[in-house]
Amino acid sequence: MKWYKLSPSEVEKGLSTSIHGGLGDKEVKKRLEKVGYNKLSDKKKRPWWILFIQQFKDFMVLVLLAATIISGLLGEFVDAITIMIIVMINGVLGFIQEIKAEKSLDALKDLAAPQMTVKRNGEWKSIPSVQAVPGDIVKIQSGDRISADIRLIEANGLYIEESALTGESVPSEKQADMLKGEDIELADQSNMAFTGTMVTRGSGIGVIISTGMKTEMGKIAHLLQETITLATPLQRKLEQLGKVLIAAALLLTALVVILGVMQGQPPYIMFLSGVSLAVAAIPEGLPAIVTVVLALGVQRMIKRKAIVRKLPAVETLGCASVICSDKTGTLTQNQMTVTALWSWGNHWSVQENGIYKQNQKVKVSQSLPLTKLLSYGVLCNHAEIEIKGGRQGNKQKVTGDPTEAAMVKAAIQGDIHPANVREHFKILKEFPFDSERKRMSVIVESKEGRKLLVTKGAPDVLLDRANSCEYNGKVEALTSFRKQEIEKALGAMANSALRTIAIGYKELKGPVLPHDAEEAEKNLVLVGIQGMIDPPRPEAKKAIEECREAGIKTIMITGDHAATATAIAKDLRLLPSHGKVMEGKTLSKMDDGQLEKEVNRVYVYARVTPEHKLRIVKALQNQGHIVAMTGDGVNDAPALKASDIGVAMGKTGTDVAKEASSLILADDNFATIKAAIKEGRNIYDNIRKFIRYMLASNVGEILVMLFAMMLGLPLPLVAIQILWINLVTDGLPAMALGLDKAEGDVMKRSPRHPGEGIFARGLGWKIVSRGILIGLVTLAAFMTSLHFAPDDLTKAQTIAFATLVMAQLIHVFDCRSEHSVFHRNPFENVYLVFAVLSSIILMAVVIYAPVLQPVFHTTDLNVREWALVLGLAAIPTVALAGNHVFQRSHARRSKRKK
Repeated sequence: MKWYKLSPSEVEKGLSTSIHGGLGDKEVKKRLEKVGYNKLSDKKKRPWWILFIQQFKDFMVLVLLAATIISGLLGEFVDAITIMIIVMINGVLGFIQEIKAEKSLDALKDLAAPQMTVKRNGEWKSIPSVQAVPGDIVKIQSGDRISADIRLIEANGLYIEESALTGESVPSEKQADMLKGEDIELADQSNMAFTGTMVTRGSGIGVIISTGMKTEMGKIAHLLQETITLATPLQRKLEQLGKVLIAAALLLTALVVILGVMQGQPPYIMFLSGVSLAVAAIPEGLPAIVTVVLALGVQRMIKRKAIVRKLPAVETLGCASVICSDKTGTLTQNQMTVTALWSWGNHWSVQENGIYKQNQKVKVSQSLPLTKLLSYGVLCNHAEIEIKGGRQGNKQKVTGDPTEAAMVKAAIQGDIHPANVREHFKILKEFPFDSERKRMSVIVESKEGRKLLVTKGAPDVLLDRANSCEYNGKVEALTSFRKQEIEKALGAMANSALRTIAIGYKELKGPVLPHDAEEAEKNLVLVGIQGMIDPPRPEAKKAIEECREAGIKTIMITGDHAATATAIAKDLRLLPSHGKVMEGKTLSKMDDGQLEKEVNRVYVYARVTPEHKLRIVKALQNQGHIVAMTGDGVNDAPALKASDIGVAMGKTGTDVAKEASSLILADDNFATIKAAIKEGRNIYDNIRKFIRYMLASNVGEILVMLFAMMLGLPLPLVAIQILWINLVTDGLPAMALGLDKAEGDVMKRSPRHPGEGIFARGLGWKIVSRGILIGLVTLAAFMTSLHFAPDDLTKAQTIAFATLVMAQLIHVFDCRSEHSVFHRNPFENVYLVFAVLSSIILMAVVIYAPVLQPVFHTTDLNVREWALVLGLAAIPTVALAGNHVFQRSHARRSKRKK
């Protein structure tokens, strides 16, 4: 079907829809069942059985499997079967972790999906774009990503960037009229909008003609399919680290094997022990566990209303030193309310039950300036309000821009109803608002045939474009005295933290409508000003304070007047006494070098453009800051991309802004940024925790075998015990550490330097020192047992096995804090407590179950032997914790002496 050749009514008929009412819910359900969801086919996922097989592709695991086969051929069936079972359990755990990570990332992808505004059952509503169907009536505006192929039926200054589809770099102007011609190229179909393209300017309404793989973009779906890259910078660092650790582990393992053979141990036994030790010691699962912990952390952030689009952002969050935040909706409630009206010598206050002048309620219809101020605010406006509960509109459902909605509500409070105004005036043409023009205009015609251009916008912009004012119903020249009058009124409103919108108009003569906005919007008649306030979010004040304690500076960036921005900033305690406020015009006069000198002293930027945002980001980065930048508009995209962490608004943000961002705030709330940074810091801390735990445990396992061989002792552990320790102590406890809650001081530390190594802040020393101590106490337990019962090697190996397991399980609680084991409540992480208890039970089973004793070369332990095990196992954690307490006490005494 060549939809571009059809008229709107023919399109409506062809798709069995209603332009005025849209589709009903039942019809939508039928169409969804027939055509499917509006999405491109996903890339084929790896089958579950391939994921499972890949768990066993590691070289050392393959060597171990080969060794177990040899064991079976040599008649060691019990050992061979047990080792195979352990390897299989390890593989299943790895498989479950990978499936969980994929599901987490799929959920993340769905949450980041774009929304569409469609008409259903006669009402406009926002839906996930995947639920759109052919025949849906859809509204599009500047910043939207088109998510279906659409035949336009209305276009107001609409421009769409279609380079993804047509290769045209310049946005295409769109219109709604049907086209003549047979085979018109996509690039020339000016009444169509296609999937994957971006609205750069204006607004429009259209009918969806095709969705999913039936769209034009569906034919080249591979160009649009997005994949989530799992390898973050941290994972790449850990993969490189893993190679070094593998080399070290293999070298030490080979040394253990050689020493054992030289001392007369059977080569086969030493080979199997060596391979088992290498499998247990090599942390080949680190990158996989990092993926799982990142994915689980991302799920927690989603619950806190922060949707992560790019996993590296989780790491970067912990390094953030500056947050550049929008004011409206992020630091404030985004619930604009008109509270003041002004028109040349007249001041009114807007209250719930009407308009007041000097505490006296006024009848709006008796004041021409007030009537025009409110009525023109309704005309030049896209907000739609469904009024319930009477003429005062006690219950209102508002859709549209908050500023425009506030203006409509103010008219209702003045007993001027939008439906009546819009019925009296027919809109002929629109010059849409954009951030550069800072104004919007409509050309309307009254029922009497009178044509007007009505404009609303920033007062300073309209003041420059006006030459007259309406003073008490009469049009007068806009003299310097009148300009001083309006500037004084603007100053008073700004000091009260009110956002101001000016209203102007101009009579149009002749049948031809002006096409150029610049020319049309000259010589305006200024009617007056509407002053509105968007109150600060109560939670933002606390969040800013917590960020300050965390060493993170908060900067407000707004298009509002400096006085308004300053008032809000002071209320939020964002602006300190020494802090500077800079206006966009001042910033424009500075070169980059001058801006870099000033940027650390500025806390509020007012009257700035999106282009200024990009300069601010670069200046902060050149001063060594890691910058989180918020944005919601099309023009914010460059600054969002340039920042270290681009943060888009989930409610008010355009699809362009969301795609340029790393993080989306589902609730547009500044406190959510703080929560995301806290979570990001905690995720990084948790990764350090399980690296510390796993590597210290692995060092202990290697060293106990190495020390024993160097001292000419028998094997303290057999191969099957080494593999069981790896399964019991490395798996569940390590994952449980990844679920640990943040430490109390996580938001009282300075931001982490992005170049910081994983072993920074003493982590390397903690791993080595704990590993040596774990190895030494295990060896001490083994030697003590041999001393009292030299002929009972099984008893000594069981005691060594139990000591090593318990030392690691006690050490895991030490890993929960950067300080000491006494710094945190050990029962706070219930997952960890459960994991440790599970590990102890599994250890006890192989020690006491008669059927498993010959398999694991273990024997029963009595109370005295357990006292020896627990006493030695506690030494690494308790001794080092005592040393930490001593050092802190010594530091305090030294400080007092000074």
